[in-house]
Amino acid sequence: MTKEQLIQSLDYVNATREKRMQMTRSVMDNPKLLAPLLQIAFEGQNPVCDKACWILEYVVKQNPEFILPYINNFTQGLHTLKSESSIRPMAKICEILSKAFFSRKPNNIQTVLSQDHLERMASACFDWLIGDHKVASKAYSMTSLFLLGKTFDWIHPELKLVLEQNYASGSSAYKARARMTLEKLNALKPC
Repeated sequence: MTKEQLIQSLDYVNATREKRMQMTRSVMDNPKLLAPLLQIAFEGQNPVCDKACWILEYVVKQNPEFILPYINNFTQGLHTLKSESSIRPMAKICEILSKAFFSRKPNNIQTVLSQDHLERMASACFDWLIGDHKVASKAYSMTSLFLLGKTFDWIHPELKLVLEQNYASGSSAYKARARMTLEKLNALKPC
């Protein structure tokens, strides 16, 4: 399937789980589609770009290792996202990758993700956390940043500061996730 054919296929994807899963199966059956799918995801604010991000999220949920050959493109493109419909699934992918990286169970993600990849993910997650974004993107970012703070000393104090500053003005869903994250941060033993 060419990139143009992939764009046409994505155009038929809608918000229903059934349509998303059909496209996800197509990509998982042909992993070479991930490269053009990532290109489409980072091309701009076209609704097809959002749909590409939705499919990427579903693919990574099914098998996080599918994105590893393209991890440079993924992490380098995160800062280019503008559409909330693209940011939310990409924030979820960051959360999935962070959880896998810090898992006690050895996996390929731990060997492939470099410090640069983690730094780019942390930078994007902070941007989404402090920016004018919906709560889902912020919640996924909180989890990722909490985990990434295990590698980067500066993250936990900054994360705590941001959550405390924005707590009062946050929605109830934001407050719930912030409260949970702050409890984890406060439970950490100071070095």
